[in-house]
Amino acid sequence: MEAAWTLPDTVRPVGRQRNLFEAAATYVAACAESDEQRSSEAARWVTPEALAFGVNELACRAVIALARERDESPHTVARSLLGLPAA
Repeated sequence: MEAAWTLPDTVRPVGRQRNLFEAAATYVAACAESDEQRSSEAARWVTPEALAFGVNELACRAVIALARERDESPHTVARSLLGLPAA
């Protein structure tokens, strides 16, 4: 079952260069949905270094957004997401 936020293949531009943030967003969403085919495809769009940078940026932005939403520190949220005890 395809998630609501995923574009169907008929909507995705074909043959255009994707940027590292698009690759990171697609890669992380696919990993979260256990979609190995789509995560592998997104990983091929950019270099491994660029993908790592994009995933790191996405993680930072997500933790900041959740921290603001929860009125907690980014440190507390990050540890919570990873199942670590409060420091």
